[in-house]
Amino acid sequence: MAAYQNVFKRYEKKYMLTERQHHTLLLALQAYMNQDRFGWHTIGNIYFDTDSYDLIRASIEKPVYKEKLRLRSYGIPKSGDKVFVELKKKFTGVVYKRRIQLPLEKADNYLLHGEQPGVSSQILREIDWFMMRYHPVPKVFIAYDRLALFGKEDENLRITFDRNIRFRQSQLDLSKGTWGNPLLDSQKVLMEIKIPGSMPLWLSGILNQMEIFPNSYSKYGTCYKEHLIHQVYKKGGDISA
Repeated sequence: MAAYQNVFKRYEKKYMLTERQHHTLLLALQAYMNQDRFGWHTIGNIYFDTDSYDLIRASIEKPVYKEKLRLRSYGIPKSGDKVFVELKKKFTGVVYKRRIQLPLEKADNYLLHGEQPGVSSQILREIDWFMMRYHPVPKVFIAYDRLALFGKEDENLRITFDRNIRFRQSQLDLSKGTWGNPLLDSQKVLMEIKIPGSMPLWLSGILNQMEIFPNSYSKYGTCYKEHLIHQVYKKGGDISA
């Protein structure tokens, strides 16, 4: 099995771009960054939450600490393909992502039926604790097409561009395809800068020159506020939390 990174600690800043800004920025970044070998590729995610969406409702309030759990695949996985169980936390602006890689069937059995996957690690114990505390269930599928860049001088500097962001509430199975309803305007591109420390001066200069400024955007949060919140109303939940 190829090596993969399973622990991340970084700052993440998001920006909403027009198609024109996206095209112009890509040209400006060519001198400083390379595209990863996958080019444009599709990522599928199943977000897990409590039955009444407690995790995303708390996250929307922008607390000092927040966490979420998702199951992620690159492309459409088939039987036996590896997927990632990811626990993502944010504390005082720093993002911590910890994940384990499992065959699709083992990941499903673990998350849906509590069957241990037969591996042992600190990360799995952390996910176990999360599962025992929240008893999360699959709530929504979100997919998007992504282009990722990494710095020529510092590979830890990464910039991703996400487009065609879509979601569905049925068939919450990564193997069922990446189809879904649009979540973001087709003329918009979500950019995310992922850095271990401060932003390079050359990058700050490019963004300032192009008048590109940070924008708070959460795929799952937007999906909840625009499409899922009605389920809380139907169940008589308290949405003020």
